Amino acid sequence: MIPYAAGVIVPLALTLLVQKSKKDKKRGVVVDVGGEQGYAIRNHRFADPVTSHWEDISTLPQLFEISCNAHSDQVFLGTRKLISRDIETSDDGKTFEKLHLGDYEWLTFAKTLEAVCDFASGLVQIGHKTGERVAIFADTREEWFISLQGCFRRNVTVVTIYSSLGEEALCHSLNETEVTTVICGNKELKKLMDIGHQLETVKRVICMDDEFPSDVNSNWMATSFADVKKLGHENPVDPNFPLSADVAVIMYTSGSTGLPKGVMMTHGNVLATVSAVMTIVPDLGKRDIYMAYLPLAHILELAAESVMATIGSAIGYGSPLTLTDTSNKIKKGTKGDVTALKPTIMTAVPAILDRVRDGVRKKVDAKGGLSKKLFDFAYARRLSAINGSWFGAWGLEKLLWDLLVFGKIRAVLGGKIRYLLSGGAPLSGDTQRFINICVGAPIGQGYGLTETCAGGTFSEFDDTSVGRVGAPLPCSFVKLVDWPEGGYLTNDKPMPRGEIVIGGSNITLGYFKNEEKTEEVYKVDEKGMRWFYTGDIGRFHPDGCLEIIDRKKDIVKLQHGEYVSLGKVEAALSISPYVENIMVHADSFYSYCVALVVASQQTLEGWASKQGIDFANFDELCGKEEAVKEVYASLVKSGKQSRLEKFEIPAKIKLLGSPWTPESGLVTAALKLKRDVIRREFSEDLTKLYA
Repeated sequence: MIPYAAGVIVPLALTLLVQKSKKDKKRGVVVDVGGEQGYAIRNHRFADPVTSHWEDISTLPQLFEISCNAHSDQVFLGTRKLISRDIETSDDGKTFEKLHLGDYEWLTFAKTLEAVCDFASGLVQIGHKTGERVAIFADTREEWFISLQGCFRRNVTVVTIYSSLGEEALCHSLNETEVTTVICGNKELKKLMDIGHQLETVKRVICMDDEFPSDVNSNWMATSFADVKKLGHENPVDPNFPLSADVAVIMYTSGSTGLPKGVMMTHGNVLATVSAVMTIVPDLGKRDIYMAYLPLAHILELAAESVMATIGSAIGYGSPLTLTDTSNKIKKGTKGDVTALKPTIMTAVPAILDRVRDGVRKKVDAKGGLSKKLFDFAYARRLSAINGSWFGAWGLEKLLWDLLVFGKIRAVLGGKIRYLLSGGAPLSGDTQRFINICVGAPIGQGYGLTETCAGGTFSEFDDTSVGRVGAPLPCSFVKLVDWPEGGYLTNDKPMPRGEIVIGGSNITLGYFKNEEKTEEVYKVDEKGMRWFYTGDIGRFHPDGCLEIIDRKKDIVKLQHGEYVSLGKVEAALSISPYVENIMVHADSFYSYCVALVVASQQTLEGWASKQGIDFANFDELCGKEEAVKEVYASLVKSGKQSRLEKFEIPAKIKLLGSPWTPESGLVTAALKLKRDVIRREFSEDLTKLYA
């Protein structure tokens, strides 16, 4: 009897001890800071914000050169060889480009440094002068990174622009910063040519592709990336290293409202974030392989690649359209980027991880039967273990489920992922747990903005909680200040709440040529520390970890005085399997909210087929009353599961068949909703929903 009792009591006691130790661990501690009164937390290991991880390094080109020399023979930048480019035609007559890509071909650190030096010298040789700015307007690729480092080596400020930016925003960004040299791909060069007559200062265009249009604007000097490197190699020029306070990047955000704003980042700002992340992610080193596919014009990707360059990791380039074996542009039967690269580390925004979760769920549900029952049982067993129970699947049982159930899912991302970094928006707890179990890797969830150089908070490796974004990074102090209008106060119980304000060495200089907006959201306290007011609402847990709970701009008061947090409601309703994307709309003149729902084609068509509903195309299905009722019922169910109030659940919805993409201009490159643009685009539909 005693052995049986011990078999129950010992695991239970160990579970309680582990849970208590995690609960009691202080990840952030209260700190006394200057500026507006509030509740401030710092990283538990650092009394003051970190500026540099290295004693004698204060700029990015210094750090890059030292790293290249230290890891000279290691492979560094990898690009897949294009074997063929095919055009396929679907049954409805639409044509699609499909790529057959080969293995990765690599540059070592030494060869990369040589390419950077050549490009830096080539810039001088083609006439780019000190004090002039360069814009990089291209998809993420090897040449993007080399161009960036080449500019840094000559203390040239780089203007980064999303490749998906529309003509008006592109023209605004280039003219406002008075760019004289643009580095772009063939695709982006065609966009430039369309607005060439509106560009006031551009003199030179460097195309990353060897072949580019012959009818380039006659006022521009057009040359290829390879030719600039060759010219620089033949005519080397000494570097002109910057100071820490010099502006490294003017990063144009793909803002959700109005024209994009250019955020001015110094070398010291970026270095502070890189230094802080170095202390958080465990066991980073030269054995790691990083999958680079997010926009390098976004601070999350730029910071991540800067970290990888520093530690001697390999970076393999890909794209969202070629990422997996089933991606849109990958020729059937050939390998996607992750299969070819087998990365150990990836960065992702929550929208992409949500799609991974939804894709796996849909396949499991479609199979049904024994396969679905086995998956659900294995998932429940591992979920119990991850939540801290010793009665969940551990040891040999864990290995068994990994082999039988989760191995095929992990192969979708190459099979060797050991760590995922998520940022750009809050990650749902459901998705976080799903990735933990099915991909078999912890997720480091971070919170930061372009204005804070991606720095803010980051969850530690052993923090298995969900719904939180970790404690402050070593480069930052994070403070909550009262927002009485929204009902969020720092003396709230059981946790202090308020607007999130971030201070530290990573806080950027402000917005380029926009002093009014800069003064509105940037403040300098009496101790000289710079603070950025994020507009996000958060609360601190007892262990010093932050949770994002709201956003000032997303809160709308309804006719009867109730407040609706649009982002919170959208996150809750996105759990529905019928939702590909969703925007909730509220109006103070009405007592209810409505929603535009981009329907999941695979899920909705699957339901319609089972119901025997005829439809000619997906748009027709989205307009059918039965489909609207089915999706609406699912949204209500998801809302109740998330404990939304009745007034928070949309009273009416409109189903849409076409996806919202950065190219359509309805979402940002980080896949955040452009609310104002969507409202204008679907104004008639919204009006009808309120009729």
